[in-house]
Amino acid sequence: MAEKTAPTYVQMKPKGPQNLGNIEVAPEVLEIIASIAASDIEGVASMRGNFASGVVERLGKKVHNKGVKTELSNDGLMIDIYCVINYGVSIPKTALKIQEQVRQTLENMTSLETQEVNVHITGVQFEPQHEVE
Repeated sequence: MAEKTAPTYVQMKPKGPQNLGNIEVAPEVLEIIASIAASDIEGVASMRGNFASGVVERLGKKVHNKGVKTELSNDGLMIDIYCVINYGVSIPKTALKIQEQVRQTLENMTSLETQEVNVHITGVQFEPQHEVE
């Protein structure tokens, strides 16, 4: 049984007449860019992580790529964003802002066009979390 293997790095084609070489971007970099872009949207309470990222954050290290999954296929770059939103905000408007922001930020920083930006709302936060000192 043959397993589908994803490319390790995303190949980018530099714009311009000169060909100085290849540019390769790790998928983790794209995830970090998308996560930060989505977190900046008003109404997004947090990005969904997993158990491991939660433990790492409790130990004091910030995990920037949590809540984002990237997939590169022949059709293009597909991104899934998993986030928790604040109570009272419009889910469709907030999700559209996330899609636009992630797409624009990735294009500005990497010149990569995204095929899809899928937003998954995994929860609603009712009260602002207060950080424990």
